[in-house]
Order: sequence, then structure tokens, then C-alpha cells
Amino acid sequence: MKVFGIAGHSGMGKTTLLEKLIPELTARGKLVSLIKHSHKNVDIDRPGKDSHRLREAGCKEVLLMGNDRWALMHELRGAPEPTLDELVTRMQHCDLVLIEGFKQGGFPKLEIWRDGVGKATLWPDTPGIVAIASDQSLAGVDVLVLDLSDVPAIATFVLQQAQHFRSYETSPPALTTP
Repeated sequence: MKVFGIAGHSGMGKTTLLEKLIPELTARGKLVSLIKHSHKNVDIDRPGKDSHRLREAGCKEVLLMGNDRWALMHELRGAPEPTLDELVTRMQHCDLVLIEGFKQGGFPKLEIWRDGVGKATLWPDTPGIVAIASDQSLAGVDVLVLDLSDVPAIATFVLQQAQHFRSYETSPPALTTP
């Protein structure tokens, strides 16, 4: 499996880009999965449902199977969050795992940046950023800048820069030449 990250401050449009990028990648015959890290508490279950009741009763994991999908919920119960390496190894094999979040991980990342949000770029202080996708040109940056609206070009770049999975916890990647 190869991995590639999408990074940026909240409100920059990461999910909006991913909604366009994933169909572009799958149209190119790639099997794509995603790991999204949130700093908020996440709950995909609803109070009163059997799976929620059994999870609340103390199960460490509850696997819920339905007609169209299944979901595995794992309770941390005070344990530390798993590392990105641990999460990637739990994914089923695919061509590309896109990673949203885990900003400090050393895997290659594309930063999404819009001036209108009013925040500085994560580059150059965040490891692994190999390019910035923006809705405007950026002066004074020593990294490739891609047009945020050019999804086919972004898809090509992601496929060129994605790296085979290995431990990305501490070692940033080198930019590869297309």
C-alpha cells in the first residue's frame, strides 16, 4: 500500500478536495481508502441502539454488520490513541491510503491553503509537506504550488508522490521527481 496525506488548518477545504480527488483516483483504477484523525470525540453509534448499549456495557470492540456496510468500533477506555502505523496496518490492502490529519507524521503531504481563512501555511514547520494546493499563487514559498481547482493535476501529483507504507512516525520523506 502507498500512503499520502492531506493537511491544512480547519476550514481550508480538505474534505471538499478529497470529495473531488477520490473519484478522480478511482476513475484511474485505484482502490482508495482513508484514515481521518479528528481532535473531537467521534461517535458513529446512537444511544439506544443494540451496538451502542453493548459498547457501553464494556465491550472493547463491537463490529456492526449491515446490508451495505460494516463498521468496527474500538473503545480506547483511557488507553493512548493508536499510532498512525498501527492504524494503517489494520486497513485492508488497497492501492492508496489517504491520510487526513496526523500533521506531525513524516509521510508525504499536500497542504490545502486558502488566504481567506486568515491563517499562515503549515509549511515549512510541518514535516512531510511536499506541495501546497491553493486557490491563488503564493510568493516566497520554496515548495511546489498546485492550483486547488485542478483536481486531475493534483491526482497525478498524489500518485507520483505517494510512498509505500513504512513507519512514518518520525522520518519525513524526500520529494521525488515526477
